[in-house]
Amino acid sequence: MDLQIKGKKALITGSTKGIGFAAAYTLAQEGCAVILNGRKQEDLDKAVKKIKEEVKAAEVSGVAADITTMAGMEKLTAQVSEVDILVNSLGIFEPKDFEDIPDEDWRRLFEVNVMTGIKTARNYLPAMKKKKWGRIVFVASESAVNIPPDMLHYGMTKTAEVALSRGLAETTANTNVTVNSVLPGPTRTEGLVVFFEQLAKNAGMGLEECIEDFFKNGRPSSLIQRLIEPMEIASLIAYLCSPLAVATNGAAIRCDGGLIRTVL
Repeated sequence: MDLQIKGKKALITGSTKGIGFAAAYTLAQEGCAVILNGRKQEDLDKAVKKIKEEVKAAEVSGVAADITTMAGMEKLTAQVSEVDILVNSLGIFEPKDFEDIPDEDWRRLFEVNVMTGIKTARNYLPAMKKKKWGRIVFVASESAVNIPPDMLHYGMTKTAEVALSRGLAETTANTNVTVNSVLPGPTRTEGLVVFFEQLAKNAGMGLEECIEDFFKNGRPSSLIQRLIEPMEIASLIAYLCSPLAVATNGAAIRCDGGLIRTVL
């Protein structure tokens, strides 16, 4: 299927690895001029190189900047003044009991997971509205609905992203701009694999055995009973960035492997 986004300029934050990288890769395959973003120049160079090597004629560049800081955000916007597509994929998580989460951690996760999306949208949404075309996608999580008791601060930020996405969409009436969020389930990202490796080590289990046990006992409502692959999330993101998805605005789209049981 031709998603009709060839030549569109797309910025993907947190895109050197995981879902962000998969989104950048997929958008490059669709012919977008893709801009990656990450904190470390080395990781950024590797990600850009991989896409250039594997996607024929890909137009790919990168901006190494820590956009959780004012200086980093200023660097990004100085080098990338306008975009057609913005995918806010930057995010972090950590398992921690509520009683053990200090104020600093609440602020840190909110700053990374929510404020970066607020700042990038504030920078790029006005121009999208002015030219009557644009797409913004927030990579939230099924944890926005199923708040994990061992990661309350993470779940809170993901719920905030969904609320932010919906609120921004309300400002786009009659502009041909859409703002949506996607809600992935547990996905085979580098960070989650490290998390499972530690769980497996503590339990004296193999990695895949640990993952299988996690779904059987920890996430039994998952209909696929496995980790989602980043490219499976990226396919949905790419569709939402296309003109084909113009009627989808202000939505929170699940790509959770059927984990969430509620109908609506």
